[in-house]
Amino acid sequence: MKAIVQDRYGGPEVLEFRDIDQPVPKDNEVLVKVQAAGVHRGDWHIMTGLPYMIRLVVPTLGPRRPKVPVLGMDVAGTVEAVGKDVTRFQPGEEVFGWTDGSFAQYAVAPEDHLAAKPGVLSFEEAAVVPISGFAALQAVRDVGEVQAGQQVLVLGAAGAVGWFAVQVAKAFGAHVTGVASTSQLELVGSIGADEVIDYTRTDVTDGARQWDVIVDTGGRRTLAQLRRALTPTGTLAIVGGEGGGRWLGGFLRNLRAPVLSRFIGQRLRMLSSKPNQDDLQVLRELIEAGKLRPLVGRTYPLGEVPEAMRALEEGKTRGKIVITV
Repeated sequence: MKAIVQDRYGGPEVLEFRDIDQPVPKDNEVLVKVQAAGVHRGDWHIMTGLPYMIRLVVPTLGPRRPKVPVLGMDVAGTVEAVGKDVTRFQPGEEVFGWTDGSFAQYAVAPEDHLAAKPGVLSFEEAAVVPISGFAALQAVRDVGEVQAGQQVLVLGAAGAVGWFAVQVAKAFGAHVTGVASTSQLELVGSIGADEVIDYTRTDVTDGARQWDVIVDTGGRRTLAQLRRALTPTGTLAIVGGEGGGRWLGGFLRNLRAPVLSRFIGQRLRMLSSKPNQDDLQVLRELIEAGKLRPLVGRTYPLGEVPEAMRALEEGKTRGKIVITV
């Protein structure tokens, strides 16, 4: 089968489109004929192996090369075969979920990593939901503990996680303010944000206004800036971290947050997103209830994953990038 393989860390040039053996599902695994796979920032970090810290904490990474040579985590497709212990799926069923190595014609995933694809979504739309959806749901519900009537600020509202975070917070009954660039304001408003703010014209961290919960998906503002925009007992949910050096990247700020939080009234928390079956079902239910809508930007065929990764790094695509197979 064809797959995108990397034998070392680096830029898109390390990705090779070549033939490898088709995976064989274990007893508890499902073989999925991949129809689409979402691309997100985590794929870029795995491709580059940066910051270096992730090579120590991500199980699928090694010090010099990935332990899993095929890139990709989000997946949507059709069940091709199942292991003998699988009870929830049969060949021919449409599924979505997460696994390692989805940038390929076929991928295997444990049974509990998959769910029935929502019928209202295309394969491309379903493929952008899992990893970003988990981060948004857990940031809003578990870290932010958002309640109905609260004022919630989503930084990076037009990004993959921010897009979902706005919708999840609205589903929880919050009054949501989305922050994005000028060209993305209408887009963010279209998913139900009560207010939209252009960060190129307004600094939401100048202290002029405060929110009960801030979901920061941008990753570049300092803790001091973010605290000015929080109420005295507000909660900051930090999703990821960009910038910084090659060793820790933006995670130094994230690690400082819970330490500082012990000495102040505000709750500063870093999200450590955990994919799981229960939350995949929650996302599926929100989609089927019309409360969560994925946004697909550009699509690329499997052989053009390097070009897709370059587009991801440039950050100019509206919506999430999808690989079609």
